[in-house]
Amino acid sequence: MPDDAAAARAAAEEESAFSHPPVDPDATATYGDHPDQVIDFYAPRGAEPASPASPAPLVVLLHGGAWRAPYDRRHITPFADYLARRGFAVANVEYRRGAVIPAQGGEGAVAGRWPDTFDDVAAALDALPALAGELLPQADSRRTVITGHSAGGHLALWAAARHVLPADAPWRTHQPAPLRGVVSLAPIADFAVAEKLDVCGNAALQLLGGEEKFAERRPYADPALLLPTGIATTLVQGRTDLVVPQAVAESYAEAAAKAGEVVGLTLLEDVGHFPLIDPAADACAVVAEEIAQLAW
Repeated sequence: MPDDAAAARAAAEEESAFSHPPVDPDATATYGDHPDQVIDFYAPRGAEPASPASPAPLVVLLHGGAWRAPYDRRHITPFADYLARRGFAVANVEYRRGAVIPAQGGEGAVAGRWPDTFDDVAAALDALPALAGELLPQADSRRTVITGHSAGGHLALWAAARHVLPADAPWRTHQPAPLRGVVSLAPIADFAVAEKLDVCGNAALQLLGGEEKFAERRPYADPALLLPTGIATTLVQGRTDLVVPQAVAESYAEAAAKAGEVVGLTLLEDVGHFPLIDPAADACAVVAEEIAQLAW
């Protein structure tokens, strides 16, 4: 259990990250019929404006929230705006999450939907080049970086690994996605370790449909089992993260090394879970720089 000081600091970090008002997008597109199958686009607005003649890298953003319904893309819109103000074109992807259900002691929410959550991320990424070309002509889809936070960090890693999914996976692609790379922020990147540590209240277990389905579905969903990808990947992790502990990211990096792939792991001192997406935090600038290293 964390001590009182660590818990208080984590609470303050979360409060700061969620204190920013949501930022409306410049455009929104649908990639399916469900209300959650939408992508918000943020045009780059750096010091040197992008244009179709001089386009900006495209950052695909996948929000966190343990794949649970109460946490939608709105909470990460200040971070999307932050990246846009640093000159990136941004696509903030929404996807179906777990339903809110009556729970003992009050209202609860299940983590994710199988297979809907994965259906949506795959469909969004497949539709994105055409949608961005239409609604965000300042974006250069040839320089695309996927990033995501927490559960979204998991989805970012998974989206970049679709070409190494099992052969019978409906989301499998025949070749790697044309990405410059992945920057995964405090990701739930190894489901076995996440379950041992009870990350987000057994969220990974819920995402896969419970104990009876966990082992069967892990090869289709767990990034630690989908290696090597051949795509440049960096993880950014706070050392004092109480939500998704450092051990989860380290385990993924170790699995990658065993598979013959080098994955970058940037560990930030005195940083917890939420500063990585908080425009007011120094850690957010580190994240933007890691994205820039791959994108530009």
